[in-house]
Amino acid sequence: MSGRRLTVVQLLPALNAGGVERSTLEIGAALAAAGHRSVVISAGGRLVERLTAQGSEHIALDIGRKSPLTLRHVRTLRRRFANLVPDIVHARSRLPAWLAWRALGKMSAPRPHFLTTVHGLNSPGWYSSILTRGERVICVSNTVRDHVLKYYPQVDPGRLTVIPRGVDPDEFPFGHSPDEAWRAAFAAQFPQLAGGLLLTLPGRGTRIKGHADAIELLAGLVQRGLDCKLLLLGADERGRERYLRELRALATRRGVAERVAISAPRDDVRDIYAVSNLVLQLSTKPEAFGRTVVEAIALCRPVLGYAHGGVGELLAELYPEGRVPPGDITRLIERAAELLRLAPPIAPLRQFRLADMQAAALDLYSQIVG
Repeated sequence: MSGRRLTVVQLLPALNAGGVERSTLEIGAALAAAGHRSVVISAGGRLVERLTAQGSEHIALDIGRKSPLTLRHVRTLRRRFANLVPDIVHARSRLPAWLAWRALGKMSAPRPHFLTTVHGLNSPGWYSSILTRGERVICVSNTVRDHVLKYYPQVDPGRLTVIPRGVDPDEFPFGHSPDEAWRAAFAAQFPQLAGGLLLTLPGRGTRIKGHADAIELLAGLVQRGLDCKLLLLGADERGRERYLRELRALATRRGVAERVAISAPRDDVRDIYAVSNLVLQLSTKPEAFGRTVVEAIALCRPVLGYAHGGVGELLAELYPEGRVPPGDITRLIERAAELLRLAPPIAPLRQFRLADMQAAALDLYSQIVG
C-alpha cells in the first residue's frame, strides 16, 4: 500500500447481512488498521455498530431503494464526495454504483477514482453493466470474470482483477471442536439429529439452494442402510412458510421426516460445521463464489457440492473429491456414501484466507491511486 493516507468510500444498499456486507466490513477494517480513512455509505443496518467499532465511518443514505425518488441522492452524493475528497469511490452494488457514477460525472477534476466489485452472476443487460464501468473491476471468482467477459465483450480484460473472498482462520480454525456445553445445548434444540451421521446444508430458504436435493440424498443414504440425519441450516425464514411446508411434505413422502431439522439463520455455524460429517452445497444455479465451501474446508470438514459456478471452482482447487455433476442425484448419493465411509484427508487452508483478500484489495487501491 502506498505511503500516503488514503480515503476510500465504499457504497452498498444496506448493512444487514450477506457476502457483500461482510466484504465491506473486512476491507473497511483493513483500511483502518493500515492507517487509512474508511467511509461506508449505506442505508444502515445491524452491522453498522461493528463497522464503526473496527474504525470505519458510516454515512446513512438510502441508496439501495429501487424508486425514482432515489435519484435525488445523486446530488447528495456529489456534495458528500466534495466534502470527503476521497481518493477512491468503490461501489459494490448496481443501484449505488449508478448513483455514484452520475455523481462523479459532474465533479470537476481531479475526480476520485471509480472502482467496482462484481459480487454475483447478475442478469446481463444495461442495468448490470454499471458494475463493469469501474477503472478497475474486482471479480470475486474466475467464474464471475468469465461471466463478465461473456456478456460484456467490450470490457478490456486488463481492467478485471480476480480477488476471491477470504475466510479468517482464527474464526474457522483447523480441526475446531465445540465444547461440551455447546454440544449439550445443540442436542437439546435438535433431538432428532442425535446419533448417526450429520449432513448440513447451509443456505437461506429459497428453492435454488437445493434443499429438495438434500432430502433426496438423505433418503437415498438411509435406503443404503446409513444412519444419517439432515440439518437445513438457515432455511427457516419469515415469508418462506409455504416452501418449508413443501420440504416437510417431501421428507414425509420419502420416509425421512423424523431425520430432518430446519433451523433459522444462526451465529454458531462454525460449531455446526465442526460437528457435521458432511457439509453440502447443492445450489441448483451456479453461484458466484461459495463461501461455505471454504469455511468448512478451513475447519477440516469434507464438502459435497455441485460442480458448477464458484462452488465447482472452489471444490476443484480445494477438495476435488467432493464434486458431483449438477442435479445428478444418483451420483450425489454414491459420492456421499463414499465420503461418509472414508473422506480423503484435508490439509490446512493455504489460500482463500481473509488476510490474502484484504492485502490484494489494498494493493489494488494503491495501484489505482499510483
